Amino acid sequence: MGKNYFIKAVRGTKRFFSGDNNTRFNILKRIALWFKRNQTHPYVVLGIDMMIVVVCCCLIPTVKALLFPNYDFEPIKFLSQLFLIFTVYLICYAIIKPYLGIVRYSGYIDTIKLIVSVIIATSILVANNYIVEYITGYRVLSHNVLVVGMGLAIMFCSASVRVIAKALYAKGIAYETGINKKIRAVILGTDTESVTLANKLKHEIKGKYEPVAFLWIKEERYTNAEINGLPIKRFSTDKVGKTFENLNADVLIFEPSQIAFLRNGGIDAFLDADIKVRQISDSLLRHSKGDANIPISCNVHDIQIEQLLNRDVIEPDVNKIKNFIENKVVMVTGAAGSIGSEIVRQLAKYNAKKIVMFDNAETPMHNILLEMQNAGYGDVIIPFMGDVRNLIRIESAFRKYKPQVVFHAAAYKHVPMMELHPSEAIRTNVGGSKNLADLALKYNVEKFVMVSTDKAVNPTNVMGATKRLAEIYVQSLALKLKNSEGNYTKFITTRFGNVLGSNGSVVPLFKEQITKGGPITITDKRIIRYFMTIPEACELVLEAGCMGIGGEIFVFDMGHPVKIYDLAKRMIKLSGLKPYTDIDIVETGLRPGEKLYEELLNDKEITNNTKHKRIMIGKVREYDYDEIAPNIDNLVDMAWNFNDEVIVGAMKEIIPEYISQNSKFETLDKKQDS
Repeated sequence: MGKNYFIKAVRGTKRFFSGDNNTRFNILKRIALWFKRNQTHPYVVLGIDMMIVVVCCCLIPTVKALLFPNYDFEPIKFLSQLFLIFTVYLICYAIIKPYLGIVRYSGYIDTIKLIVSVIIATSILVANNYIVEYITGYRVLSHNVLVVGMGLAIMFCSASVRVIAKALYAKGIAYETGINKKIRAVILGTDTESVTLANKLKHEIKGKYEPVAFLWIKEERYTNAEINGLPIKRFSTDKVGKTFENLNADVLIFEPSQIAFLRNGGIDAFLDADIKVRQISDSLLRHSKGDANIPISCNVHDIQIEQLLNRDVIEPDVNKIKNFIENKVVMVTGAAGSIGSEIVRQLAKYNAKKIVMFDNAETPMHNILLEMQNAGYGDVIIPFMGDVRNLIRIESAFRKYKPQVVFHAAAYKHVPMMELHPSEAIRTNVGGSKNLADLALKYNVEKFVMVSTDKAVNPTNVMGATKRLAEIYVQSLALKLKNSEGNYTKFITTRFGNVLGSNGSVVPLFKEQITKGGPITITDKRIIRYFMTIPEACELVLEAGCMGIGGEIFVFDMGHPVKIYDLAKRMIKLSGLKPYTDIDIVETGLRPGEKLYEELLNDKEITNNTKHKRIMIGKVREYDYDEIAPNIDNLVDMAWNFNDEVIVGAMKEIIPEYISQNSKFETLDKKQDS
């Protein structure tokens, strides 16, 4: 077999040097694939290392003989010296074992072992020299041979076996997987995390990215500087496209700490220059402890639009929320919806005793139940099917589980749909909220937290008006209780804008439209909305619930408003496409009840700050419970007649600021004006 391998090697060598480029490529490809499939055995590595030691020692007298014709070379004496060197090196290798590391994963630890082995072997031989010379007056070995041989041994053992072997293995992987050409990537930033990211991408075996430079984004300037052989390029908004072109780079990769730069407008420079932007999904430390066969490239993915909201990250008071929730029975209405289900997830993490999930949507309820069971919260979660309009059904849940805290997130929320069905909006959003608030008081619930919306401010549609009516009822009840003696339920309202990723919101819709090739549909290019992610909104709901003492309407800082048209263009660019070239954007006109600009407080309202910089208390018009409650009861009863104009007219009587826009109910406002 050895003879056959030798013959094949000779023939292959001959073809390599005598053939064309394709022949050479195929031979190199076969060598790389063979090495990948037949990983080098540790003892083969040991044998190669010993051969290199011998060769290095032989090189020195050979070079001397060539350079100095009078050099007296004694073959027998040299062979005996070589045998001694070989034996000492072999013993040191056998003790320290630098050959046991898997070659393709070899790193600085293996290199240190190799260096230590060679230095110890050389030190033993030098010490032996001095001892023998002291006793006999005769030097066994030449110090030149030992020291120079040591340096050559370290260099060639590291390079020939380990570096070349790693390169061959990497090439074998590339040929086998088809990833022979890596994507050239620029790493954002030059901090420790960015450098670590670049090193990991550079040295991974199965990765698909090749870092070619760092992008410097701070004020100071480097001049012709490098990090680990990669040049540092200065970020310039108007020159970033040219920088990437000169580097022949295809993509920008960043790690989480750099998101602030992109969020504050940096992303647009890359998108305008048609540069793909990717991020590493998790901390590098966690990946470094993972499976070495899984490249970090697998965790590089598209940036999410939610990350680009121009707003600081919310940091909840974990201890305060935990003290509020821990070991309590909590009910969540609308628990299968976007907001309700996230509240359920967060409550479970704060060690709620029981979480009663109340909803009438069967399939979504089943889905969140399975999710929570799979997450290990099966003993905590209680699904309870029911409708908030059904007072008897709700009371059965209160009577059975006696919740101490209620988060009321159940509501009809789609503006155009509720504009078509005002009676259903009133029965659910107003009647349902009244049912829950009354039962919370009856069953001595500690806190009742209602989720409202910015559409309740100066409402222009049925949905916003019904949410404002729910706010009015809950707040008036809280104010009445404050003037009474005893320990009563604390009623709290939270008000925020749109949430990214919620059911029916624009982000999932735009993603679906982009996937289908467009067009993206927007109602009006001028529309501006406030956005918040679902987890952020729910964190603030929980924190507001902690601090509320009853009767407050908490208003959340939603950050900067976002133009829906700009959001659509940015999402198209993040998908690697061009607006109006690859994906069209089409205006469809304002929907019934829709307004261009949302508000969190009306003109007559002001806010007071709280200890949380993102939560304010809105000072709103207050209603007397004894006056408003009969009107609410009457309105809910009227809703059963399904006479849209009558019930909307009644809402406008209670809420004078409710002025319809782009709606058939605008005629009712004209009648009032006349």
